[in-house]
Order: sequence, then C-alpha cells, then structure tokens
Amino acid sequence: MKTHKDLDAWKFSVDLVTLIYELTRDFPKDEIFGLTNQIRRASISIPSNIAEGAARNSTKEFIHFLYISLGSQQEIDTQLLIAKNLKYISEEKYAEIVLKIETVGKLLNGLIKYLKSK
Repeated sequence: MKTHKDLDAWKFSVDLVTLIYELTRDFPKDEIFGLTNQIRRASISIPSNIAEGAARNSTKEFIHFLYISLGSQQEIDTQLLIAKNLKYISEEKYAEIVLKIETVGKLLNGLIKYLKSK
C-alpha cells in the first residue's frame, strides 16, 4: 500500500460523503444541527479514520481506526433509517444509499480481515 488514497475502502467512503451531503441538503432546515449534522459528521469520520489509521506505526493501530470507521458506517445506516421513517428521504433513495453504505462496510471488513491475516 502506498497511501490511504490507494485503498478502495477510502475511495468509496469519500464518494459516500459526497452522496450524504447531497442527500441531506434537502433535509428540513430545523434538522441542520440535529440529524443532518450527525449524518454528515459520521460520514466524514469513515475516510478520515481510514486515513489516520493508515498513517499510524502499526497494523494493530490501523485496525483500531478501521473499527472506528466501521462504527461510523453503522451509525449512518441507523440515522438514514430514522430519516426515512421521518419521510426526509424516499424509500427508493434510502434503498439506493444503503447499498453504498453496505459496500463501504464490506470493504472495511475485508481490509480488517486482510490486515489481521498478515
């Protein structure tokens, strides 16, 4: 690995952040400091923790940061379900973004598994 930017998990999670920002742009204005902010912060946490972990001195530390990213990925999944239940996003949009969230989770789990096997 050259840098974190070479990792598919990082690339896909950066794309996810962009999608999250686009999606939450249409949330009610009274949610700007609530659900909108929370979803955005959790999404940014994923690629940020991948990058920080990749810069650490040990594989153990990197894995720790990947688990933090995985936690943020699950947090987004929960928050978007709440947004769907509140009718801030449609069923179709929810289903579409959940597939992307799940892809990021699979990539993170695969990277963790790979690093643990080294």
